[in-house]
Amino acid sequence: MSTTNPVSTDNLPHRPITSFKAYDIRGELGVNLDEDIAYRIGRAFAQILASQRSQNQVSDSVNNSIVIGCDIRDSSETLKQATIRGIVDAGVDVIDLGMTGTEEVYFATSHYQALGGIEVTASHNPINYNGLKLVRESSKPISADSGLAEIQALAEQGSFANSSQKGQVIEKFDKTAYVDHLMSFIDTNKLSPLKIVINSGNGSAGPTVDLIEQRLQQSGAPIEIIKIHHTPDGSFPNGIPNPMIIANRESTKQAVINHKADLGIAFDGDFDRCFLFDAQGEFVEGSYVVGMLAQAFLQKHDGAAIVYDPRVLYNTEALIEEAGGKAVISKSGHSFIKQVMRESGAVYGGEMSAHHYFRDFFYCDSGMIPWLLTIELLSTTGKSLGQLVNERISAYPSSGEINFKLTQASSDEIITAIEAYFSPENPDKNTLDGLSLDFGDWRFNIRASNTEPLVRLNIETKGNEALLNEKIEEIKSWLGQQGAQIA
Repeated sequence: MSTTNPVSTDNLPHRPITSFKAYDIRGELGVNLDEDIAYRIGRAFAQILASQRSQNQVSDSVNNSIVIGCDIRDSSETLKQATIRGIVDAGVDVIDLGMTGTEEVYFATSHYQALGGIEVTASHNPINYNGLKLVRESSKPISADSGLAEIQALAEQGSFANSSQKGQVIEKFDKTAYVDHLMSFIDTNKLSPLKIVINSGNGSAGPTVDLIEQRLQQSGAPIEIIKIHHTPDGSFPNGIPNPMIIANRESTKQAVINHKADLGIAFDGDFDRCFLFDAQGEFVEGSYVVGMLAQAFLQKHDGAAIVYDPRVLYNTEALIEEAGGKAVISKSGHSFIKQVMRESGAVYGGEMSAHHYFRDFFYCDSGMIPWLLTIELLSTTGKSLGQLVNERISAYPSSGEINFKLTQASSDEIITAIEAYFSPENPDKNTLDGLSLDFGDWRFNIRASNTEPLVRLNIETKGNEALLNEKIEEIKSWLGQQGAQIA
């Protein structure tokens, strides 16, 4: 990565920037992400948001500041400082949160009534990558169709508006208000004795876990927390934390078994996702977590709306119906989920990819709130995590997401062909997110990756594991004939 500070000027040379994605910025260090690019993005972001504020396009209560934090990666602080220079050169103030998880930026953006927020993070990406996640006022998402393309264009152009004075930088490292807000989601008086393993993956989660642990102890809650890979370390001595990868689950599984814990929790690097393990150390598939959290919220909010994605839905829809809630489906992806939640007033939204969104967390995703709600649900139901989940697996078994690498046909060709293959069975069809075909007693969803030559397959049945296995093999075999290989 370049270590040369960009020149503080209003006119930088035009530079193509290829690290902009659909929802954020992610790139390889020294290739398509460096300090100069971070500076440009910070300045463009600040200039555009400040201009909207001056034109009264945002609430009068929003102030002329942007919050920023970064994860523990060795490159993150340097990129953060470059971004800060861009923001202050645009005449906008900066609230520097220090080392944070992404959700702390979401919280602080609304809490401090800022113009927007930035988290410098590459989450679970390789060590030679980094990126920036952006939100606007009220922690609203910014995506390609809601401002990200405009920021990219200005950052590339480099022709920035003159600013009469620089912004100021204020450090606010205190996490008290954020932790207060997290703890408001549960009643600590309802908690039963539980032993929990928490694997922070040497990412940014450790300090927040420590503060939550203190609050639980102060309240007298009988919760014992065993911490592994706890200390933040940008070199990731135990590997980059990404529990979606099966091999990365082993350390949490073994710790749960060795300590005879009631459950395990593991985070990715910026802890906007948490992953659950039962008392046998078995990984809990994300769709069942969505159903469980829907159940938890409907116990607290009678008749509330719950948003979910169409990849796996039988179990979630059944639980919402049983609890008297309102089921609202949405295309997967955080900007879609958040928008549908705002439109429906939903109290909770969940994706099987371990992203969970909360109305009372500014419609944003959090990796801390799900495990707090889980320990409360275990306490109030008197059931183990395994009991809660296995009941639902039996009722609605699913394959989990299976990725297939394409070697011959394109994703569009594959999806068109598989629809034709099953058309004689006359299934119900939905194209909200990829292709969903429902045959009454089973269904599948197949969709293309946004970034790779992959299709992602999910299959589920109503109480029929044998049928599930049969359909997994049938579709796997058919995809193999099209040149698709399990990734």
